[in-house]
Amino acid sequence: MSDIDSPPADETLPSAPSAPSKGSPNDFLKAVVGKRVIVRLISGVDYKGVLQCLDGYMNIAMEQTEEHVNGVVTNRYGDAFIRGNNVLYISAGESI
Repeated sequence: MSDIDSPPADETLPSAPSAPSKGSPNDFLKAVVGKRVIVRLISGVDYKGVLQCLDGYMNIAMEQTEEHVNGVVTNRYGDAFIRGNNVLYISAGESI
């Protein structure tokens, strides 16, 4: 390798991003049952509440649920059921 190809001695290469914690999606879902989560729908609407249960189709039952559209609370529900085919992702609302 010539001097042109090599970086200067004082230049450091950026470090690799830290690896995500290991575990399967199933492990994550088991860990967040009973905890606060954020469920984003394909439409972009977010539901924030306590995840009570879900099934193999990603149908979700939540309690203390708030509906957020563009970051603004638009509705509050005691209990909510979300059909799984509308779910884009589930995120932990608190550390697990």
